[in-house]
Amino acid sequence: MTEQQIPVDRIPDELFQKLDDSEKNNEFLAMESKTYVQDAWNHFKKNKLALISLLFLAVMVVLAIIVPMVSPYTYDGQDLSLRNAMPGLDHLLGTDKFGRDILVRLMYGARISLSVGFAAAVINLCIGVVYGGICGYFGGKLDMVLMRIADIIYSIPSMLYVIMVMLIFGSNIFSVLLAISVSGWIGMARQVRTQVMSLKEREYAQAARVMGASHKRILFQHLIVNSMGPIIVNTTLMVPEAIFTEAFLAFVGVGISIPQSSWGTMANEARSLIQTYPIQMLWPVLAISLTMLSLNFIGDGLNEALDPRKH
Repeated sequence: MTEQQIPVDRIPDELFQKLDDSEKNNEFLAMESKTYVQDAWNHFKKNKLALISLLFLAVMVVLAIIVPMVSPYTYDGQDLSLRNAMPGLDHLLGTDKFGRDILVRLMYGARISLSVGFAAAVINLCIGVVYGGICGYFGGKLDMVLMRIADIIYSIPSMLYVIMVMLIFGSNIFSVLLAISVSGWIGMARQVRTQVMSLKEREYAQAARVMGASHKRILFQHLIVNSMGPIIVNTTLMVPEAIFTEAFLAFVGVGISIPQSSWGTMANEARSLIQTYPIQMLWPVLAISLTMLSLNFIGDGLNEALDPRKH
């Protein structure tokens, strides 16, 4: 009988050697299990610009909430004896031509501008995901008809929508949101349509279909979920676009009505004093620029963190 044919129970005990505890599981590679969100956050933190931008945005949101609440001044309180005052201890950023505290108005304007930006992005996200998902999933004639409707809406200049909405509903936050959202969702719809069309033929989607899953379940719990990376990045980049649109509308006088304060209205009011008191124009322009840069850096950071091909 050869060595390979010796039964296990007849092998002498001295041929066996017990391993020490230190040698056990030597081949086991210990690695902490991470979820998709944890892995994305770890990669996001490595992008210093994106992390600093996120901290800046968080600080801006906190200041926008707290400063108007604790300040002894109001955004519309006038003091004509302190018109165009320079920055000082009483008024950290100075006062405007009506004696109103610029810091309070700037932070109150941050409430409106950031609210409009995030609300418009959420509205465009919801409409674009549903519209683009339906087009990409069902395809055929339905896709052709719906996308031609989207092309027609997109072909009309957005300023015409703004004028029409303002004439009907007046100058208020609702009108600005509606004007921004009329055609702002189309880019999201096109991206989601492309993602769904490429994913619906994957094995997991086919398996769900064979197992009898409904169209709604396949679309929203399989295809849309697996497209969340590009969707989140696109949504992040839609926020600064909406903020800039609101500021532009307010700057040309068709946005938020006075005395309400947004960054665009502050820039519009400071425009007449740009030669004598240019610092009043500096604050809203700086707030708009830094916020838009921060959101763009956050979008770039999310793009790298959520895309496994870039890790």
